[in-house]
Amino acid sequence: MTTTTTDSNKDHVFIFDTTLRDGEQSPGATMTLEEKLQVAEALDEMGVDIIEAGFPIASNGDFEAVVAVAKQVRNSVVAGLARAIPADIARAGEAVRHARQGRIHTFVSTSPIHLAHQMKKSEEEVLEIIGATVTQARNLIDDIEWSAMDATRTPIDYLRRCCELAIKSGATTINIPDTVGYAVPEEYFTLIKTLRETVPGGDKVIWSTHCHNDLGLAVANSLAGVRAGARQVECTINGLGERAGNAALEEIVMALRTRADAMPYNTGIESTHLARASKIVSAAANFPVQYNKAIVGKNAFAHESGIHQDGMLKNAETYEIMTPASVGIKETTLVMGKHSGRAAFKDKLRELGYDLGDNAFQEAFVRFKDLADRKKHVYDADIVALVDDEAGSVDDRIKLVDMEVVSKTGGVHRCTLTVMIDGDRRTVSFDGTGSVDAIFNAVKQVVGMDPHLVLYAVDGVTGGTDAQASAHVRLEHNGRIASGNAAEPDTLVASARAYLNAVNRLMIERGAAAQGAMESAAS
Repeated sequence: MTTTTTDSNKDHVFIFDTTLRDGEQSPGATMTLEEKLQVAEALDEMGVDIIEAGFPIASNGDFEAVVAVAKQVRNSVVAGLARAIPADIARAGEAVRHARQGRIHTFVSTSPIHLAHQMKKSEEEVLEIIGATVTQARNLIDDIEWSAMDATRTPIDYLRRCCELAIKSGATTINIPDTVGYAVPEEYFTLIKTLRETVPGGDKVIWSTHCHNDLGLAVANSLAGVRAGARQVECTINGLGERAGNAALEEIVMALRTRADAMPYNTGIESTHLARASKIVSAAANFPVQYNKAIVGKNAFAHESGIHQDGMLKNAETYEIMTPASVGIKETTLVMGKHSGRAAFKDKLRELGYDLGDNAFQEAFVRFKDLADRKKHVYDADIVALVDDEAGSVDDRIKLVDMEVVSKTGGVHRCTLTVMIDGDRRTVSFDGTGSVDAIFNAVKQVVGMDPHLVLYAVDGVTGGTDAQASAHVRLEHNGRIASGNAAEPDTLVASARAYLNAVNRLMIERGAAAQGAMESAAS
């Protein structure tokens, strides 16, 4: 694991990132293999201690993704999730053996409600399962993490017995998940402290937090766990995760860094990488970051109030408890235009954290020049949106070729659409109750699908009437959910490309078995 030279493990909080596993379980957040590798690289470079790369038993694709991440990662421990089932554990062991440092993370339900309705097993039967499966995992690899699913709704005496048995069977990390986001900080603190102090062998293992955000308390509970002696925090970039999400990595890291006086613990994370990691995950998962998201949101360092602006001009510390630079946000934005050449554009990309291959760079440069011809000012945010948009649609089977929209007040709204589908050119015309409705109807007609529109939103990447529009679409079809994003100066074109991007993601094959297995991984 990653450690520091100045802090002992007693004061080092290991960061366990589960963006690629729990984060991807967010409806619509499915990532391609290439996107997962890009996220893993960002996490590894940032200094994340453990990367949970996936759930190997879920599907062949998930297994291959964990193997690929394990082979790529240079510094981080790579973990694979496994239910307390022999086949799961064997599959996880096979996947992570390719890593320089591998870990099997196995879990089982312990709460009365889960035992009665999900497991349909007695407490004693679950104890037998824990002993057998943790032992199996330890025979495969030295680094074993065990999790008590729904721990915060488990009677303390039974939870203590489960943890003791897991430790005796070979677990080296004990995770106490707040699986349904039910806990409050005071009781989570007490739970971690009690387990550490009363479970035999508890002083020989690392205790871990894994908190969900159903009550908006995931970060607060995680920090309470650290204060109680937990030395591993499980979290995700942007707080991505099932339902309301997980504890946000960037918030955990910056809380510990900013308030080191109250929480004197070291993470070893290079915080200047946080903003870039946020953008990478947002683009890969097609999940936009809310404007007022702490640390990495668009408005995190924006000040509109006159009083605040006056204070900032006099001394930034009046209203900022951290600098934008400390999380990788640049303060200068307006530097690029239509006269900028390839060298200047490449330097700007490097400044923004991109290292593109020759083909990807050429495509990005062409799009940049096109944007600069149409837009008066090109800001950093425009370039980020442009590159991320291109990366998110590079493998799309369906691509927009041409579109014409006719809209008349009180009259017809018609979209004539031409697309390429696996090299086949198709053109359709369709009406709607408005311009966007006509566009979406035309797309549905040309692709032969009729998904349910769950979400449609449009944001301005920057200010002004010539600002790029960033469109977000979320679709549901036959029980599957997929999201799509696109950025264009034209709002209607952005909307069409975002809808097509979501349709393309719906077409990514993921077997029913994989989906079922993922739904079971709620630890």
